[in-house]
Amino acid sequence: MAQVSQTSHIGEHKENKNEVRNVTIILSVLTIVELILGYWMYVAGLQGFLQIFIKGVIIILMLAKAFYIVTYFMHLGHEIKNLIMTIVVPLALFIWFIIAFLYDGNSYKNLRNQYDRHHYEESNKTYNTPQNDEKAHGQSDKAVEKGKKPQEH
Repeated sequence: MAQVSQTSHIGEHKENKNEVRNVTIILSVLTIVELILGYWMYVAGLQGFLQIFIKGVIIILMLAKAFYIVTYFMHLGHEIKNLIMTIVVPLALFIWFIIAFLYDGNSYKNLRNQYDRHHYEESNKTYNTPQNDEKAHGQSDKAVEKGKKPQEH
């Protein structure tokens, strides 16, 4: 009888080892795909819809990695449903709060710009900055008056 329980224990250990190896391979592949997409987006200088689409794909891959990490390495994949809900529901509420606060802050800013003209004028105020053909750092006013271009440093 002792022989049977030892054999089942060894088989269970090999199963767990294979499961951890498989999850590690999946996480590695997802990370490599994320890096390739990010590097491609950076090198190609993508703009517009394609850039937003790739960023969305990267976020989805990150969420998949988070799921695997929580499920296997935090051992929540084998837990009962109520314990999982005690973690997932507060996390979902936290994410919802962040989105709600960001939306509310943007709404406040827009309303303040609409009804408080002083705030609108201050937030859209432009300041005079030297242009390329104006006085450069360390150049005298006489050189600018004579029409000379500033010297490059």
